[in-house]
Amino acid sequence: MTASFRSSLPPELQASLREAVTAFNAGRFESAARSCERVLARAPGNLRALGVYGAVLHAQERYTEAERVFGELVDADPNTAMHWMNLATARRGAGKFEDALRAYMRASELGCATADFYFNVGLTHLDRRDYESARAVLKKALELAPADALIRSEYVHACYETLQTDEALEALQGWTEFSGLTPEQLADVGQRMMNLGETERAEHVLSRLGSHELDARAMLTLAQIMERTNRLPEAQRLVEQLSSGARAASLGMDLLVTRAQLAQRAGDHERAREWFQEALSQVVHEHDRHFVLFPLAKSLDALKRYDEAFAAMAEAHTSQVAHLKLTAPMAVARGTPTWDITRWGCDPADIAQWDYGDVPALEESPVFVVAFPRSGTTLLEQTLDAHPQLKSMDEQPIVQAALDDVIAEGVHYPEEMGKLTAQQVAAIRARYFERAAAKVKRTPGQRIVDKNPLNMLRLPVIKRLFPNAPIILAVRHPCDVVLSCFMQHFRAPHFVMLCSDLQTLADGYRRSFDFWYEQSALLSPNVLEVRYESFVADFERGVREIADFLRLPWHDGMLAPAEHARAKGYISTPSYSQVVQPVNQKAVGRWRAYERHLAPIIPQLQTYLRRWDYSDR
Repeated sequence: MTASFRSSLPPELQASLREAVTAFNAGRFESAARSCERVLARAPGNLRALGVYGAVLHAQERYTEAERVFGELVDADPNTAMHWMNLATARRGAGKFEDALRAYMRASELGCATADFYFNVGLTHLDRRDYESARAVLKKALELAPADALIRSEYVHACYETLQTDEALEALQGWTEFSGLTPEQLADVGQRMMNLGETERAEHVLSRLGSHELDARAMLTLAQIMERTNRLPEAQRLVEQLSSGARAASLGMDLLVTRAQLAQRAGDHERAREWFQEALSQVVHEHDRHFVLFPLAKSLDALKRYDEAFAAMAEAHTSQVAHLKLTAPMAVARGTPTWDITRWGCDPADIAQWDYGDVPALEESPVFVVAFPRSGTTLLEQTLDAHPQLKSMDEQPIVQAALDDVIAEGVHYPEEMGKLTAQQVAAIRARYFERAAAKVKRTPGQRIVDKNPLNMLRLPVIKRLFPNAPIILAVRHPCDVVLSCFMQHFRAPHFVMLCSDLQTLADGYRRSFDFWYEQSALLSPNVLEVRYESFVADFERGVREIADFLRLPWHDGMLAPAEHARAKGYISTPSYSQVVQPVNQKAVGRWRAYERHLAPIIPQLQTYLRRWDYSDR
């Protein structure tokens, strides 16, 4: 908000109002407020004085009082759009988001259409967790003010929250000017870039913080980034600086959660539990409790307080579904995923018509790593990425994009892919490599590692595009996989809904493997099944088997995935904290501690307990 001066007040009141404007513009809000109050005491209802006073109150974060003042302005002059916009912004500050949106709507009707207007509307949607609406409105603001760093930052935030990764990355392209951002906002931008996998650019942004005196919030964000990139000593030093005096009180539960996470990473689960539970007591809304409950459950599990851990998991899922009702209401309205992609399979007669044309050899094809999530694929990915002839691109939806390209050619997927010509297949394959090149830089001769667990459900398109591609299927005890998924704090709405209920999760697991083995019988893919338990029990033997399967020369670096992961810094998957640990068998048989809770779903998993000979384990 800005304050300006124009009035027909008596000269002495004009002077007082000028003093108020000067003090406001200089950031001396108390002085400005006193001057406004002197004017309004003698000239109650003066529109210019009310406008300045409302701006001053808003700057002091006295939002309820500012709302009252701007309400007087609206009543006295209801056809001025700026009065409605200011009223709306005061209501947003007071947490009255729906009332704020109604006021913004009236401002729009009266002609408000500036970048500042759309920015404030977008912030209101962000505050109310309606990220889809925020993204749409902030996009308008950015189109009107493409050089505004704060608008761009919040737009990227909305894109990230709605899982529109490509849109967020497009907004980041070419963005090098961050002037106008406070240290706290710079830290937020760096964190968002890091979360989007733009590690180098994030590091560049964060390096700019060195020239600033960090405020408490920026320092905490920096500590969270350090923890997320496995720079634990640096994170711990920052948190220790924050954990005393007034700064600790100002950060509240956010600092408690960060301290707990660092204690958890250090293996001090009792201290972590205490801090998580203290933070949980400060959570106001039920739909926010899952942010604390999921990590709390992990420490309770480590402390062998299994019933408490399971109760925390169950409550966390209830909270996260409540959160989705705000952030992704359509996902909740659709209910639990129907796993429609598993309903249709390839037609043997159609497969016989597939014209492959000139296809890449095994050594020129991507290496696909697939599984049901939480089956050990991140360990496999880091092991492979440590080989100089391989390059992982983290989890990307590039195979799905290729599947969309197939459908765009007008064929029914997957039962009519024989209608694709060799030229069409080659063009789709070329677009796959183009998308991969946009995600990861390869040196000549390096092969892509495409690790995306649920690409197991896209086996037909993988086989159609890359018939010689090596595929590594990660297999782990079904009960351990289901338990691990239930413990995990996923972001993707469809997977959140799948994991919110054990029965639904177990059904999704069974249907995924039913589909995989049905299609494998038809397509005969080049697959190596890697059993997690055997892999971690005799790691070198398992790695050598994989190297032979991929026709790779031996490289000792593959035996040190933890060191490779630490050097890599940011790892996008939920296993980022586990994969930097030496290979171990701690996660094997974890489900036994929860056997009572898992008993109802074990019958759904029997087919694969028997298939992989896990029945007695």
